[in-house]
Amino acid sequence: MSESPYPGEVDLDTCAREPIHIIGRIQSFGYLISFASDWIVNHASANCEALTRRPAADLIGRPATDFLTGSALHDLRSRLQLIAGSDSVERMFDIDLMGDGRLFDVGLHKSARSFVLEAEPSESGRRRDYVAFVRPMIDRMRKADSVEGLCAAAARQMRALTGFDRVMVYRFEPSGAGEVVAESTAGDHGSYMGMHFPASDIPAQARALYARNLLRIISDVDDPTVPVIPAVNPDGDPLDLSMSGLRAVSPIHIEYLRNMGVGASMSVSIMRRGKLWGLIACHHYGPLKLAYSLRTACELFGEFFAYLLEQVDVDAAEERRTRATRMHDEIMARIASGSTLLSAFDDFTETIARVIPYDGIVGWVDGEFVSRGEVPTRERFIELARFLNTTGTSTVWATDKLSATFAPAADYTDCCSGILALPVSRNPRDYIVLFRKEWLHEVNWAGNPQKPAEFGPHGMRLHPRKSFEIWTEERSGQSRPWLPDEITVAENLRITLLEVVLRLADAASRERERASARQDMLIAELNHRVRNILNLIRGLVAQSRDSADTIDGYAEIIGDRIYALARAHDLMTQTSWEPSSLHALVRAEAAAYVGDNIDTVAIAGPDAMIEPTAFTPLALVIHELMTNSVKYGALSVPEGTVDLTVEAAPSRQLTVTWRERGGPEVQPPQRRGLGSIIIERNIPHDLGGEAAIEFRKDGVVARFVIPAAHVAEVVTGQNVQAVTAPPSEPIGADIQIDGEVLVVEDNMIIAMEAEDLLGELGASRCHVANSVRKGLELLDLHPISFALLDINLGAETSEPVARTLLERGIPFIFASGYGDSLNLASGFADVPVVTKPFSLKDIRAGIARRLAR
Repeated sequence: MSESPYPGEVDLDTCAREPIHIIGRIQSFGYLISFASDWIVNHASANCEALTRRPAADLIGRPATDFLTGSALHDLRSRLQLIAGSDSVERMFDIDLMGDGRLFDVGLHKSARSFVLEAEPSESGRRRDYVAFVRPMIDRMRKADSVEGLCAAAARQMRALTGFDRVMVYRFEPSGAGEVVAESTAGDHGSYMGMHFPASDIPAQARALYARNLLRIISDVDDPTVPVIPAVNPDGDPLDLSMSGLRAVSPIHIEYLRNMGVGASMSVSIMRRGKLWGLIACHHYGPLKLAYSLRTACELFGEFFAYLLEQVDVDAAEERRTRATRMHDEIMARIASGSTLLSAFDDFTETIARVIPYDGIVGWVDGEFVSRGEVPTRERFIELARFLNTTGTSTVWATDKLSATFAPAADYTDCCSGILALPVSRNPRDYIVLFRKEWLHEVNWAGNPQKPAEFGPHGMRLHPRKSFEIWTEERSGQSRPWLPDEITVAENLRITLLEVVLRLADAASRERERASARQDMLIAELNHRVRNILNLIRGLVAQSRDSADTIDGYAEIIGDRIYALARAHDLMTQTSWEPSSLHALVRAEAAAYVGDNIDTVAIAGPDAMIEPTAFTPLALVIHELMTNSVKYGALSVPEGTVDLTVEAAPSRQLTVTWRERGGPEVQPPQRRGLGSIIIERNIPHDLGGEAAIEFRKDGVVARFVIPAAHVAEVVTGQNVQAVTAPPSEPIGADIQIDGEVLVVEDNMIIAMEAEDLLGELGASRCHVANSVRKGLELLDLHPISFALLDINLGAETSEPVARTLLERGIPFIFASGYGDSLNLASGFADVPVVTKPFSLKDIRAGIARRLAR
């Protein structure tokens, strides 16, 4: 039976007594010295005599200046200042430590109250800039478009860089077991490709060490190790060498490597979002010493490789979103034609099959059973549906071995071994269930995964295996696994089908049932919209990184874009998410910029009612055009103007032309930021329309075509309209607050922002409460002079606090995410409401309106 290519380094028999089994020993080709804060030597490796020409025992307790040069100490102290934490290692190359002309490569890290210096003889003039090799290696790997291709490229590149006979990419499974997913070998050394390894081969203690120390090397399995002197400090604790690059490994691992015929090995950890994803494991069939600079390049390569893995995942996630959106649109289009969920079953099952492969599918709606492909009988499915009712209602449920959790399924594993269940209603429970048939296959393990340990002279402990034959496991009663991508798409599909079912239920039920179904549909719709908005905002935050040179500038750009989304959202919610006016959108966006120049932006042509799905992309485009014009174009000077012309074709297709005049001479941008990308791509990508922009010297001209599918109605009779300007002075511009204030808000981030804004208005102290009880307590404890109340606090409202404030004559305003549709109790009709997201200007205006009443 074979063994892991890079098994655990932790002795299971001793790990309970020692956090790291091999503490206190070091590979003999390097030297270790430990310093305390007063620069007195605490520990040294036994071979330090070759470094300092003094026995290691004679170094203990001596000042470092006794054997290190002043310039070397100066450089070391400077690097110590840069150490970020206990898991950080600083590297220095070609350092003359002793002042005798010998050059060393040095690693520095912190260990408890000591600083550990590790020195290796430098390459003495043969050193190459291996780090420079990493960039072209990464460039080659960028061509891979899948995780498998990327791992294969990484194995090849690492072998070429290091010269190891075998390089493998080893990926951990959630259970801790692992699999070789890529391999590159020199000569005929057999193959580990596709081999699986039990979790005990690399125990949890070893995985935790790999997550901290990203590179481990054994240059020669026969190289003798040397002790650290003394073995413990005055407190009786051994020196923690977790971050050491020269630290020796467990004798068990050395014995294992010898059994394999391996003479040298190295591993580079692959970290994904702070977790150990896998290892780049390297074997050589003889001794192989890698220079410190080369090992540093290998570690850097591993970090870049992890970054590229993340990029591949991000691209895959974007593709999933695209496929899910396309599937949603196709299904909704079929249902919109008047079909019911089951009457259109054949059509939308074909749509699903293009995204999630399956062998059979069942629709179970209102007790009606419809199926296609290999599925259980109706009677068996009813029994299965009762089981599914216990698995939860708000997410998909998937398994590739149904019989393991639902015993009756053992009778029909041949056709239905795995299922993916999508609950599409709450009561009664309806489902769309995908089935996969049995997948008979073999899994090759490096040894019996059920027998990871053996009895030895010290009891039950891990022993290195001496046989390398493949142990084969035959698996039956199991389907092909449901991939994470498929489950993610299924969750989006569940939301779509939930929307479909609720929409159909709304059309078929009586008035009471219709109202209840509409409420559930709105919840699903809100969930869907909020996710889209959150994804959009996350994209704006990530893609706007390069749009400003300062943090304040970056925050201003992000804030402006989010406020543009909020203005568009307000226009849509005013019409209950129905089509909204294009003219109103332009006026709302422009009003934030034109000031007193009411004639600088004019709209010509008919108005159009834009569908909600198109309103947000269009709002971002108008916002970016307006922002760029104010900063660089026609609206940056008093005499500049913008003309926006709307033309409607008989088909309702719109052509919108933006033309700037009278501004500074235009120069094409030298750098394309997120704003330019939004202007040029948003409408073509999100709406399937057209966009073109010309940077003419006399002014920017942009032309957009909005397909008829996104235009609900063309409103004629509305021609040239100038934008309505806001007052020259913002409402409440001179408002200031004296004394202590109260903020009642259940969201910590929003509360912190409100606290900062009120501080800018002069509040001496801000008290924050997340509940009515806490708010009333603070009112009794402090002399509150003003309050900002979020009306909705989850399971309660802030009205009791508001009534108390009224009784005490303390002014306050409300904040809400409900906009103008908020229904306040009687007695609060005169209290201003600021709509989230709010700004300093909004709060000032709200206070001014409150004080005026």
